[in-house]
Amino acid sequence: MHIHILGICGTFMGGVAALARAAGHRVTGCDRNVYPPMSNQLKDLGIDIHEGVDAGQLDINPDCVVVGNVMSRGVDVVEAMLNNDCRYMSGPHWLADNVLHDRHVIAVAGTHGKTTTASMLAWILQDVGLEPGFLIGGIPANFGASARFGKSPFFVVEADEYDTAFFDKRAKFVHYRPRTLILNNLEFDHADIYKDMDAIHWQFHQLLRMVPGDGLIIANGHDENIKKLIEMGCWTPVQTFSTDDDTDWLARFGDKVERHIGMRSPSGAAAETHWNMGGTYNLENALAAVAAAVSVGVEFERAVAALSRFQGVKRRMERTATVANIAIYDDFAHHPTAIEKTISSMRHRYPGHRVVVAMEPRSNTMKLGVHNDALANSLKQADLIWMYRPKDMGEGFDASLEPLGAKLSVHKDYDHLVNDMSKKVLSGDQVIFMSNGGFGSARQTLTAILQRTRGG
Repeated sequence: MHIHILGICGTFMGGVAALARAAGHRVTGCDRNVYPPMSNQLKDLGIDIHEGVDAGQLDINPDCVVVGNVMSRGVDVVEAMLNNDCRYMSGPHWLADNVLHDRHVIAVAGTHGKTTTASMLAWILQDVGLEPGFLIGGIPANFGASARFGKSPFFVVEADEYDTAFFDKRAKFVHYRPRTLILNNLEFDHADIYKDMDAIHWQFHQLLRMVPGDGLIIANGHDENIKKLIEMGCWTPVQTFSTDDDTDWLARFGDKVERHIGMRSPSGAAAETHWNMGGTYNLENALAAVAAAVSVGVEFERAVAALSRFQGVKRRMERTATVANIAIYDDFAHHPTAIEKTISSMRHRYPGHRVVVAMEPRSNTMKLGVHNDALANSLKQADLIWMYRPKDMGEGFDASLEPLGAKLSVHKDYDHLVNDMSKKVLSGDQVIFMSNGGFGSARQTLTAILQRTRGG
């Protein structure tokens, strides 16, 4: 079958493309924005990508068009698809029908940490020999791909609450019907889709309705929004996790050294290991992943030990270069909570070093001004901040950043931002580029300038 995917370079749709290719289908696709790492992953799989959303691309007459949620009415290829009576479906629908229907689905949901937790879980299952399938909104370094069909009954999926498609406004995750569900945390996000926290609770409540009674929900025991969610109705056993003593699963750093971690299971069993990650939020992610792995039969000690071999996720605090003792990182953080935790973790790991941040606010929630009150506070621990200002930022954005004072520099041009950074970063700086998009290749450009001017 020939499948043509609209919006193929998104992390989710790119994963769908990889799964369809692995299943033996001919796969092509299109997107407005084609950039690494997803474009490289698709190219390596032999998938042809058409840059643009013009109607003519459907002249190839695919058997089925799979539609990403970045597509909307009025887009040329969408109108041609409808006018020509093409067979079409959403990405989550295709995934459910063709991959998940006979698998033990382990879904990872919540506002933050989904990609890292799902990557850790997939790696634990792989490390013990279970060869799981997975679809993750990022590229785990251990696998080098965001999706894999797998050879076992287990399938790990990052369960996103964003809407499914222009013709299906339900959350993506309602299609997945998980047997095991991780709930990392819950905050207000996606303001372009949900009007308030109650609307988000309602969508997650639909997800809980689908988890069978003999399944398992693994929930952050200290998240008040998750507690409220479960009180709305839950028909499945729940195990809680946190870094405190009052939950079923417990994790802590060893003697305040983040590279050494210890965990305790509900039975009281304890296990320790060293790892390459950092930050309390990553420790919670790891604990949830271990709990899920144990729930499907992995030995607790082996699950914890597997974390020592976990190599991280691309674009999740990924160190991409070191030039003249200046460390450069690529990070997906775009919500104030994630921004603050990322900076805090970096300060803790590299005391005495400046933490320098370049940020591109791209999310619809950010552009609508929902996070204006929290953004400056989330950035305050950084020593210097370069902010790229898109033209379509809402009212109040500039005023919201005033508390950052002289440490903030705002630019409307990528090149101007990078040139200014290249003159002011110093040896020993930890430089973090934060964006859920391509950031105009600013990180790559800064790296090249530093290599040329400071002798990489």
